[in-house]
Amino acid sequence: MTETAPWTTRKPTAVLVLADGTVIEGIGIGATGKVTAEVCFNTALTGYEEILTDPSYLGQIVTFTFPHIGNIGTNDEDVEDLTPAARRGAVGVIFKADITEPSNYRASRHLNDWLASRGIIGLSGIDTRALTARIRENGAPNAVIAHDPNGVFDIEALKAEARNWGGLIGLDLAKEATSGQSSHWTQTPWVWNEGYGELNPDDAKYHIVCVDYGVKRNILRLFAGLDCKVTVVPASTSSEDIMALNPDGVFLSNGPGDPAATGEYAVPVIRDIIKTETPTFGICLGHQMLGLALGGKTEKMHQGHHGGNHPVKDYTTGKVEIVSMNHGFAVDSKSLPQDVEETHVSLFDGTNCGLRLKDKPVFSVQHHPEASPGPQDSHYLFRRFINMVRERKGEPALAER
Repeated sequence: MTETAPWTTRKPTAVLVLADGTVIEGIGIGATGKVTAEVCFNTALTGYEEILTDPSYLGQIVTFTFPHIGNIGTNDEDVEDLTPAARRGAVGVIFKADITEPSNYRASRHLNDWLASRGIIGLSGIDTRALTARIRENGAPNAVIAHDPNGVFDIEALKAEARNWGGLIGLDLAKEATSGQSSHWTQTPWVWNEGYGELNPDDAKYHIVCVDYGVKRNILRLFAGLDCKVTVVPASTSSEDIMALNPDGVFLSNGPGDPAATGEYAVPVIRDIIKTETPTFGICLGHQMLGLALGGKTEKMHQGHHGGNHPVKDYTTGKVEIVSMNHGFAVDSKSLPQDVEETHVSLFDGTNCGLRLKDKPVFSVQHHPEASPGPQDSHYLFRRFINMVRERKGEPALAER
């Protein structure tokens, strides 16, 4: 006997309208209203709160391939955007099943209430396998997601809105995701049954300046956990102002949007920093713009990489690691000049996942080594960066693993 899915008998209260005119009906969750964005899918099994608050997802609607979402609820500790009040992260979300009731000792809020409070519009009760297959075959589509408790929609107007949206190419979203002013970070990584720690700035051994294009909190925590005082500066900060802070190292953060668009003002700054031979480390958008600064090119990907189970090979060690990824643009490895070495590559599709300058302490990776969520295989990269700082100071290297 075939079991009828429970949502098939309910009146649709949300729709996803794709740019090609496809209309997918479901049950609305989270905030009401509508938003236009790009639809992607994420294959992670855990960490929905961290994913939805990752500023790299600004301008995107996240489809979770895992069917049951919500079982650990939400809390105020696990958000990843630096300024939660600004609600920088995914603008929409799609689930297969109804939100699961929370059952976790750290939960303080139901996921549906949390989504509504952050202005994230959601849709549940659809065939997420079919939508994922569609994205895989045809690429990430532009779309409108709309939620109305009364189920009243102007479908033709929504189709036009989805069709006319220009997409992520050419969009500088870092200006929306970045901090409004400089700040200091001292919180250290979470420890079981203890929570997050705190670094005494007087005990810090190194000073790292983070150029914030949409940085995640756990990146900053890992720096603090390695005895680094971190100064976070807005994306538009000049190289003169960055170097005036006398950093031991400069970090180029993750973030949303088209790297070429953000690079119009960020690339000249990065080039100036490289000339000083200050140890420099980039992640995600920071990696892409470092590639541009070194003479390479970036390109929009067919479907992007989003999930916590992506295999990447580190050519510098010969090892394969499973990593967390979230990006829709990539560095074209063939465009990199001779003085730049490709260090990491995706074993899914061969795209570039890392680079370094052969003659300067400068490197970057496409994936998210801070995990949160995701495996911690790549935590060694933070020690690799700190070792560049230590070498410049004449100190012995730390073990990477």
